[in-house]
Amino acid sequence: SSPPATTCVTKPTMGENASPYTHVQFDTSIGTFTIELYYRHAPRTCYNISALAHSGYYDGTIFHRIIRDFMIQGGDPTGTGRGGESVYGGKFEDEITRNLKHTGAGIVSMANAGPNTNGSQFFVTLKSTPFLDGKHTIFGRIYNGMGVIQRMGMVATDDEDRPKNAITIHSAKSFRGPPPPKSEQGTGVQHARITAG
Repeated sequence: SSPPATTCVTKPTMGENASPYTHVQFDTSIGTFTIELYYRHAPRTCYNISALAHSGYYDGTIFHRIIRDFMIQGGDPTGTGRGGESVYGGKFEDEITRNLKHTGAGIVSMANAGPNTNGSQFFVTLKSTPFLDGKHTIFGRIYNGMGVIQRMGMVATDDEDRPKNAITIHSAKSFRGPPPPKSEQGTGVQHARITAG
């Protein structure tokens, strides 16, 4: 006979000492992508993006800067590239490690205005960008939805690298473990974990 299935329900605790969030999913006007968080390498940065997503901070914001074959940038509630605060209030320090590098497309890092100026803005690389190593905190990678990121990287932009047609984040959600398929989110479907013994 099979072992009994137990339902895992995680309380939406956001304290820094709670079990860390591992993924953040962004539903945008052109599709959904998910970031896998490097919470062991950049715990404060991962907590920042998770807590901001959990609070709805990113909902309704745009990707304000897109440079083809380089990166897409978002996370600024003002949409100007000059705004945004961290969950800690204002800016917070870098968590740069030589173990993480901008080695290819799909690396997710904090945008900044110099050392220790992280707020809410982040970017996703569209190719290898080694010249950014040591200057930006890498806190994750694209886990799912790289095709959406690639489509974003191809949109028409103006002279200031702003998309001519806004790409909006409809919602951002934090998860402990990979998110369930979109078809099962919000439907009340519970995911069971099989336990031995």
